[in-house]
Amino acid sequence: MARPRTFDEAAVVESAAELFARRGFDAVSIDDLVGHLGVHRHSLYRTFGSKRGLYLRALRATRKRNLYAIAASGDPLEILYTAVISEGIGSLDLLLMAAIEQGAADPEVAAEVAGAFAEVDAVTAALGDGTLSTATLLGLRIRARAGEDVARIAGEFTKRTQADQ
Repeated sequence: MARPRTFDEAAVVESAAELFARRGFDAVSIDDLVGHLGVHRHSLYRTFGSKRGLYLRALRATRKRNLYAIAASGDPLEILYTAVISEGIGSLDLLLMAAIEQGAADPEVAAEVAGAFAEVDAVTAALGDGTLSTATLLGLRIRARAGEDVARIAGEFTKRTQADQ
């Protein structure tokens, strides 16, 4: 008889998403996951099938949770803050890492990335004023990961947006 699961699956997926977002799929080993998540190797394989299975679950869950939060806002400044500046937002980081690292090699990852880009495109297009785009969000997130002060850039964006109104 199998032992009952002793971990919160959603919490494990979220924590794995953060690790994959920081380091990428290729740089994370099963040993890294076991150590970071505090879950036994056998439990990971039994629940997710493989590292790739956990990665896909993390990508889908993060896309659904965080990109939905971006879409639900409708306010360009709040979208900018949520997607680019706020601490702990992993959806764009994981999306960027997935697009760069796995998108060309893995059709399932490519489909998730394309779907996420389409969702963000729909949000920014619905704003209708052309002040925000998916490329802008992704570019600012890359600059933030490189250590640039994107809060300053966002402040300039805010001033321009308010001046245009």
